[in-house]
Amino acid sequence: MGSLICDVRDQKFVLYEILKIEDLFKTQRFGAYSRDMCDMVQDGAKKIAEEVIFPSLAEGDREGCRLENGSVHVPKCFHRNYALFREGGWTTISTSPEAGGQGFPLVIGMMSEEWFMHNFGLVGYAYLTTGAAHLIEAYGAESQKKKYMEKMYKGLWGGNMCLTEPGAGTDLGSIRTKAVRQPDGTYLLQGAKQFISGGDQDLTENIVSPVLARIEGDPPGTAGISIFLVPKYIVNDDGSLGRRNDYTIGGIEHKLGLHGSATCQMNFGDNGECYAEILGEERQGIKVMFQLMNEARVDVAVESLASASIAYLHAVAYAKERLQGSALEDMKNPRAPRVPIIRHPDVRRMLIWMKAHVEGIRALAYYTAWCIDVIHSTDDNARKDTCRAIMEVLTPICKAFSSDVAFRVTETAIQVHGGYGCCSEYPVEQFLRDVKMTSIYEGTNGVQALDLVGRKLSLKKGLYFMILLEEIQKTVQGCRGVTGIKDMAEDVQDAANNLAEVGLFFAS
Repeated sequence: MGSLICDVRDQKFVLYEILKIEDLFKTQRFGAYSRDMCDMVQDGAKKIAEEVIFPSLAEGDREGCRLENGSVHVPKCFHRNYALFREGGWTTISTSPEAGGQGFPLVIGMMSEEWFMHNFGLVGYAYLTTGAAHLIEAYGAESQKKKYMEKMYKGLWGGNMCLTEPGAGTDLGSIRTKAVRQPDGTYLLQGAKQFISGGDQDLTENIVSPVLARIEGDPPGTAGISIFLVPKYIVNDDGSLGRRNDYTIGGIEHKLGLHGSATCQMNFGDNGECYAEILGEERQGIKVMFQLMNEARVDVAVESLASASIAYLHAVAYAKERLQGSALEDMKNPRAPRVPIIRHPDVRRMLIWMKAHVEGIRALAYYTAWCIDVIHSTDDNARKDTCRAIMEVLTPICKAFSSDVAFRVTETAIQVHGGYGCCSEYPVEQFLRDVKMTSIYEGTNGVQALDLVGRKLSLKKGLYFMILLEEIQKTVQGCRGVTGIKDMAEDVQDAANNLAEVGLFFAS
């Protein structure tokens, strides 16, 4: 029996037959890697997903997080599993070797994430930390890299991203958190943040939060925003931990799903002593933040894929075992044997719809990650520009389409299970609850639509969008003469023509 978490065969098909990632191993950046090494990553991810990550899904959901004496306690079962996950180096598969990672192509990191992200309540703490550490790698001073980044990449310290404020939501220009410059070059923060995933936890000895704030006296709007590093415990010059920083956890949200993920309200500087260090340059906070946001939006697509994939595979397994009714050809025979529901046309229709969409969002997410790998590895400037254009346009699509479709897939998995699908003895109801958040955080899907229409379609005066259409056209042309898919090629061409008309409408 195959895995009930991911489709190993389709993962390999997308990686090696569609994307032909072995070509990446001919480049200088990825020349030390091979298909055998990538298959080893896949085998290892499968093993820890089946033995560690999935078994703690329901227990973590039932126990949830709790706030006691100002500190968040995550589900007990997470502690051992987080340690195993961290020790295996699973969060730094694609992190550069110079920063202590394994340096695999991003698309291989995405492949491994697909095995784990169905339990985002657990692994989210690790991946949020990696995202914050990556910001420090890209924009931090050498002293900050030494002080924070190394331990964050190792998973010894945690991390998150503090953007949203009460009443402001995604309107970052309205944030009111204030930073006051100190004589020694550090800052003191005052303000509040809300809906902060992983804002606090008891898995690591320290947590480093990148926080958006406005330096006192800087202009209103997004142009006046800077970004700061705020440690839970101040780090002494010798690397040891000093005093508890001046911020508190005002509460944790009690949510529809993701009960193991602590979503925190955070209050900075109630006593006027919240220590902070600027990350990068003053008034460049939005630029720095968007690096993390764009990475996170592709990660959300993979999280959505993981929930959709596991929901589909559980639905298939259930449909093969659940006996109900007779076969369609025997429906008038009262003595006909009961058959598995997968024999019924309506169930088969649902399953094939799920399968097509899961495989579609897998190809979309992996392709977007592969474009990023090509950008970082090719010496061909024209190819680099093409992949950058496609990546820019696809990022909001990747996030929004994948999360919307994943919710529908999990909903359909419940439908396949019938009444049992609404009961907690089967995991599909949790898949639906957990995946719903993916269409909301990292910018709601309405915000993704605004990003696509307001920014991405007009990039380089529409050139990026046209490059994507050209790539679609090349694929259509290559399929028109292939027996068995000619009609599908024409359907894709019609869709591409409609897409072009939409682009022209917004450009006019």
